[in-house]
Amino acid sequence: MTYEKNRYELELKYPLILASASPRREELLRKLGFDFSIIPSGIEEVNHTDGDPTEHVISLSAAKAGKVAEHYRDFLILGADTIVVIDGHILGKPSNRVEAVAMLRKLSGREHEVFTGFTVCVPQEEFQCSEVVRSVVKFHNLTEPEIEWYASTEEPYDKAGAYAVQGKGAIFIERINGSYTNVMGLPIGEVVKCLVRENFLTFQKKCR
Repeated sequence: MTYEKNRYELELKYPLILASASPRREELLRKLGFDFSIIPSGIEEVNHTDGDPTEHVISLSAAKAGKVAEHYRDFLILGADTIVVIDGHILGKPSNRVEAVAMLRKLSGREHEVFTGFTVCVPQEEFQCSEVVRSVVKFHNLTEPEIEWYASTEEPYDKAGAYAVQGKGAIFIERINGSYTNVMGLPIGEVVKCLVRENFLTFQKKCR
């Protein structure tokens, strides 16, 4: 098989900073071929059980991006925040086994919503844009042994809603309506569309 000598690559107008320590967000960006730095914002994610989920994720994603932007004006900064919502209540990250088990029991056999807010800012251009993406996830009916097994792993404890769709938690998923990567923590398709629309990302032909 032969390949064309010319190919296309992603090219950013500014060097990119991911204002998050999330390995899932890092993985999604690296799979696209982005070269970027990781500088967590240090913003504390306080678990709120009520409130407008859209406002919640937008405000936190903007706060994360804005904090890093204070020190890196010549960069493109991406901040994000993801929450799980069921019965109008926000499920944050469980801090212990009891909380993880309770969350999984609540999600068992039911649909829930996953909201991710992301913010792109370029301090040099005084540009900032925030968007929210929503997905709906349905769990099958979980057995107590399934719940106890999963809660005994390390996976639930840094995840909103106490599960990882791309990890062991995948066995709980009956269906997903909407963006799969949004459930992972970063709706990568929508992020790319935003960057292209605002002329911060282009697809450049490279000669080989």
